[in-house]
Amino acid sequence: MRSSIKVQLSVMMFLEFFIWGAWFVTLGTYLGTNLKADGLDIAKVFSTQSYGAIIAPFIIGLIADRFFNAERILGVLHIAGAILMYMMYTAPDVSVFYPYTFGYMIVYMPTLALVNSVSFRQMTNPEKQFSNIRVFGTVGWILAGLLISWLKWDEVQNNTTNGTLRNTFLMASVAAGILGLFSFTLPKTPPKKAQGNASVSQILGLDALKLLKDPNFLIFFLASIAICIPLAFYYQNANPFLTGIGLENATGMMAFGQVSEALFILLLPVFFKRFGFKNTILVGMLAWVVRYILFAYGNSGELAFMLITGIVLHGVCYDFFFVSGQIYTDAKAGEQYKSSAQGLITLATYGVGMLIGFWVAGFISEHYKTAAGTPEWKMVWLVPAGIAAVVMILFVLLFRDKSKAAELPQ
Repeated sequence: MRSSIKVQLSVMMFLEFFIWGAWFVTLGTYLGTNLKADGLDIAKVFSTQSYGAIIAPFIIGLIADRFFNAERILGVLHIAGAILMYMMYTAPDVSVFYPYTFGYMIVYMPTLALVNSVSFRQMTNPEKQFSNIRVFGTVGWILAGLLISWLKWDEVQNNTTNGTLRNTFLMASVAAGILGLFSFTLPKTPPKKAQGNASVSQILGLDALKLLKDPNFLIFFLASIAICIPLAFYYQNANPFLTGIGLENATGMMAFGQVSEALFILLLPVFFKRFGFKNTILVGMLAWVVRYILFAYGNSGELAFMLITGIVLHGVCYDFFFVSGQIYTDAKAGEQYKSSAQGLITLATYGVGMLIGFWVAGFISEHYKTAAGTPEWKMVWLVPAGIAAVVMILFVLLFRDKSKAAELPQ
């Protein structure tokens, strides 16, 4: 791969995740503080991510993989996203904000697969080269969070007085427009000629449903959906919680979660090979429990270290469960169902699991409110800690896979 192409792909990946990190991390805070949305309205807006994840396979499978160059569709989707993001910036209330967010997620979520498709098609050795490109996406997300805190857009007094958090959508809109135009300069990535017509079940990865006949894979599949419920609590409530209790530079601090994600993924193969899939995934589940207990009992004063620890645990929470789960799924599926199995897991987690999770998080946030109308954060965090603990215990008792698929592939 030429160095010029490597630079292009790195810039593409940087902007792709800079856009997401520029507004999604602080979305819950913006909805509650600036648009005065309640817990269920916030859940409704966050749920658009899941709807986008469910619809995305149709866009990729029916259009991008069969008719048009991936880089052109990427450009069109991001330009459309820039317009929708600007409309979110101008929206006066949540009823106007919601349909624009829904439309934005429908055009954004397919781009996550498209940037991978453009990257892989240019690589001679994806196993070694992709991580060097993908890391720039993590850098983009981190930089977005640090920039928001540096500009003090998320500062409670600044945002309450001047509505500065609204600027995150304008920043994301500009970045999306830049990436949209930049996409047309990327290496040409035409669709591969398909042999025959793909069925809807193939497009959505539903052929892999045959894997659910294996009791152990079924347990893992259900656990993947269930663990996304506490994951949704983090995405939806972490920033409003941290800014609300007065943690300094809250959005910048949350970027350390992505730093830890990048670091812990390097430790994952070693841990996986030594302790196996079951123990690795259990560590990931335990990290969810510990993180939310730390959030429940920490504060922005002398116990701020508990909050920081909870943020840094994101790397263990995500890598040790989701990445190890992807490895397990790949090994379990075999050559015939590799792609469809990964598609099925993505649809189940970011689609179904997160959709349930956002609504549960919204209900819990609304249910546990103080007389002043603010969430009773201790209970809001103890609920997902309890859910993660139950999922972990059931997984210990029910998952008994002793096959080589439960070991790191050589």
